[in-house]
Amino acid sequence: MKKTLRLNNAQSRSAACGYINNAPEGYVVTIGEPNRTLDQNAAQWPILQAFADQIEWPINGAFQKITPDDWKDILTCAFRNEQPRVAMGLTGGMVLLGQRTSKFSKREFSEWMEFLWATAADRGVTVYQDAA
Repeated sequence: MKKTLRLNNAQSRSAACGYINNAPEGYVVTIGEPNRTLDQNAAQWPILQAFADQIEWPINGAFQKITPDDWKDILTCAFRNEQPRVAMGLTGGMVLLGQRTSKFSKREFSEWMEFLWATAADRGVTVYQDAA
């Protein structure tokens, strides 16, 4: 049995308590902020695409266009104050372990979007009108 409840009112809180009181031994309860929405997720991609279309970035010492996914890795690391997690690769190289925006709360994702818009403005990136 898996239940997800949004604690919006007394009735939903009561239901949550009922599920907890009737849960078998060993079950786990997690309470936290809701994760970002699908609409929030969709809103980041036009901005990341604008970075990919308009800016070359140094990769292995040469400036080149990179994908929106690559920009997401770079910008998410910057959003986290460039405190990356770096692992050794299987053959001796280095691998940057990415941040997962899917794990962001709605509030944190809103901050991420503000960061994206501000960084785009700072870098002279024009975001297409349908991104708003």
